[in-house]
Amino acid sequence: MAIIDDIKAKAKSDKQTIVLPESMDKRTFEAAEKILKEDLANLIIIGTPEEIEKNGAGFDISGAAIVDPFNDPNKQKYLDKFLELRGVDTMVAAAKAKAEKKGLSAEETEAAIASATKKGVTAEKAQQLMETDYMFYACLMCKCGDADGAVSGACHSTGNTIRPALQLLKMKKGVSSVSGFFLMEVPNCDLGDNGTFVFADCAVNTDFDSPKLAEIAKLSAESFEQFTGHQAKVAMLSYSTMGSAKHDDVTKVAEAVKIAHENWPDLIVDGELQLDAALDETVGKLKAPESKVAGHANTLVFPSLEAGNIGYKLVQRLAKANAYGPVLQGLAMPVNDLSRGCYADDIVGTVAITAVQAQAAKANG
Repeated sequence: MAIIDDIKAKAKSDKQTIVLPESMDKRTFEAAEKILKEDLANLIIIGTPEEIEKNGAGFDISGAAIVDPFNDPNKQKYLDKFLELRGVDTMVAAAKAKAEKKGLSAEETEAAIASATKKGVTAEKAQQLMETDYMFYACLMCKCGDADGAVSGACHSTGNTIRPALQLLKMKKGVSSVSGFFLMEVPNCDLGDNGTFVFADCAVNTDFDSPKLAEIAKLSAESFEQFTGHQAKVAMLSYSTMGSAKHDDVTKVAEAVKIAHENWPDLIVDGELQLDAALDETVGKLKAPESKVAGHANTLVFPSLEAGNIGYKLVQRLAKANAYGPVLQGLAMPVNDLSRGCYADDIVGTVAITAVQAQAAKANG
């Protein structure tokens, strides 16, 4: 059975409510029809009657809840929540408190307040964002407990998907940034977890330092275990294995391993490891004989975004692997991004993945 079938079964076992804000795209409705038919999730589609009629024509979405952002009875509740989280008064009060705590000078405090005023939104601006960028509306529905997650990106950039989530849903406690992974399923492969891997970060971060790499390792291990039910074995990848090369890029990865060991002693993680040492047992024993990960890795953390992005696409194209993602990790509530070249079936799979993340978020409090 394919990993996506397992994920769909998990999604069906405890249905979650997922918001689809891209009513301006026909793929949303094609996917919604399939999701409802497979009974994977409860769906909310945000859109005006005109958008629903124009783009949803011919698709059976009768089981979905339709929310018109201009005439929703709950709109004031969401607007109030927006202002509570990002309003000018809220942002200025937070800036003053932070300045006082840090003991900033009068000039520094004034600059902090000016910056907060610029970042904060007025009631008019908040309403405009809700009515013109439905991802803000979707995140507010999640924040208010009316939905469990959101999926966007079929016709919007990654930034337009992540930005509202960061502003309104925030990060998980103790997490510093969002990262993205791909759940890879390689056919006829006995490496990793019988051909199943997590590759990270392949989609979000452009700058990695050692603490961020360590955090990605922890989050990626949790994601692997969440979706496969098996123990993660994390390889921190490099062009060096256990000091075989000397360079700042190698040191960065080695330091990330140390940080991960110190912060999460139960996490099975090792490195730095070359890819062959991470995956091939014979090579692993030769290059890193003391490692518990070498030769058995199923979760691969790449040292840079370019390496991760190139790596997953190579495996996808050359090994004919299924690549599910990018799946976002680190947010307080699940929000996932789509490729703008995605198919309706990709949206279906991403909704199932988001639903499983929502189940885990509720289980972990």
